Amino acid sequence: MNDFLFRGDLADVDPAVAQLIEYETERQARKLILIASESSAPLAVRQALGSVFQNIYAEGYPSDHSRVQTEAEILDYGTELGRYRRLADNRYYKGVDYADVTEALARRRCQELFAGNGLVPENLMVNVQPLSGAPANNAVYSALVEPGQTVMGMDLLHGGHLTHGSKVNRSGRLHNIVSYGIDAETELLNYDDIAALAEKHRPKMIIAGFTSYPYAPDWAAFREIADSVGAFLLADIAHVAGMVTAGVYPNPVGIADVVSFTTHKTLMGPRGAVLVTHRPEIARKLDRAVFPGEQGGPHMHAIIALAVALGVAKTDRFRELQRQIVANAAHMAERLAANGLRIPYGGTNTHMLLVDCKSVAAEGGTPLGGDVAARILDVVGIVCNRNTIPGDTSALHPTGLRLGTPWVTQRGFREPEIERLADVISDVLMACKPYVFSSNGREELSAKVGWEALRRARRAVAELTGEAGMDVDYGTAGYPHYYPLPELADEGWASIEVSGAQARDFVAFAATGDPETLEPGGRQQTQVSGANGGVLASGWLERPGDSTERYRLHLDGNGGSALEWLRDLSDGYVATADGSHDTAPGPVVVNVADTPGWVTAETGE
Repeated sequence: MNDFLFRGDLADVDPAVAQLIEYETERQARKLILIASESSAPLAVRQALGSVFQNIYAEGYPSDHSRVQTEAEILDYGTELGRYRRLADNRYYKGVDYADVTEALARRRCQELFAGNGLVPENLMVNVQPLSGAPANNAVYSALVEPGQTVMGMDLLHGGHLTHGSKVNRSGRLHNIVSYGIDAETELLNYDDIAALAEKHRPKMIIAGFTSYPYAPDWAAFREIADSVGAFLLADIAHVAGMVTAGVYPNPVGIADVVSFTTHKTLMGPRGAVLVTHRPEIARKLDRAVFPGEQGGPHMHAIIALAVALGVAKTDRFRELQRQIVANAAHMAERLAANGLRIPYGGTNTHMLLVDCKSVAAEGGTPLGGDVAARILDVVGIVCNRNTIPGDTSALHPTGLRLGTPWVTQRGFREPEIERLADVISDVLMACKPYVFSSNGREELSAKVGWEALRRARRAVAELTGEAGMDVDYGTAGYPHYYPLPELADEGWASIEVSGAQARDFVAFAATGDPETLEPGGRQQTQVSGANGGVLASGWLERPGDSTERYRLHLDGNGGSALEWLRDLSDGYVATADGSHDTAPGPVVVNVADTPGWVTAETGE
């Protein structure tokens, strides 16, 4: 047919993007991800997300009668499509016959999962259209609070969210924000202090819920405080919605006036958000604030993927997963503390924990910073994020790490694997040697770490990821990340290519000889010095072609170790033998190259 449909798989239509997706798939499989706000959406969710529902607009909402329908009634296509043809709906577009069913299904499953505290599903009004957590919270502000009115939320430095009143966020710019925090001595919430603050400032709305405070709140205490000053109560359970459905985190529905949550964290669905209320007069305001107040057409492909995720969340297997997530976080906190790392807030009863990087300091007292600690862990294959902890004064220079257990628990980690992982993290952090350097007139924190600690950690991560499950293909050819292990053995001849704008200076730093005097096509004998200052490998340095941005090292033995060492030098965190803070020029690209015939001939082998 002579049409204009672009048929073919992604690899045929756009091979560059197809390869990029393969590489990201491989990254997620090879690394152990401890980002507390991330999880792995099941394949079924991703299939729904990529469905033809992404093609349509559906501005508006399904008919109100669907709010009290059961799932069986919603899926009675004969009745529902007949109603649609005769009565239409509240949408601005036609062609939304199945979009109505999709949205009603997602809302109903959400009602059934979150109904609690004396409420039944039909008591709840649910909006599944917010595109993400921040727009959802902004819609609550629009619905319930006028610009300039007072709102209380948790201080960002103590564990709150940007939308809870940060000055760099719209919430902090449009409203008078009063922030509550933790008790300086206990590092826990003090509800008497929060009540006194509310009494003093009389906020229009109080926000409870956190992004890096690792304990569940007392919803009843927050409700009592809000009632005492006539404030609305917003419960932001973005991180913990999946845990709420499993009963391992207290449910605020029916206690708070509005509950907001994202759908892609512990709920393990597509990226999106949900608003829930049991108050009809608030529901109408929320719906108008989301559309047309905050956004246009809903992402129907995300909503149908959310319906799948909510269906998964109704299973016993999902509830078992959520229980294990909490157990894993508690066990990791205990193990890290036993290994000598301070755990802010004293522990956790949720999916996350914090680590005080100041537990590690140089002899002169220079502490390890959260940013460099996260970067070094990422180099060995453990992914987490820097985070403020009590005592920090700026989100730009945090001294903590935030670790979360959803993703690794999905991969099958239980207490034994968590213990091994905590030991790897401790080993790497304790091996760090922090120091201060000057950059553009400012003092910055960095750190060096011993090569053996890096190698041990890298191999431990490779072992743990090899044992762990992942519903993706593993082993993409040409994966450009180097880790977890080098591609060369240590026996026989090996050739390594160093390329990049600083390749010549890097080779001069890492190997003996003088690459600056090396002619195109020329070669000279060389040695690569290792972490202990001795000779790691010997062989030849070659300059192929007339460029100074490409060199080859042909080494007789220890090729795999040399490859790993040169890559670590390029990354810039490995400690050198002299104990200085010198960093090799770079970054450069260090890859395996073909061994030329002349190497065998000249050595007589």
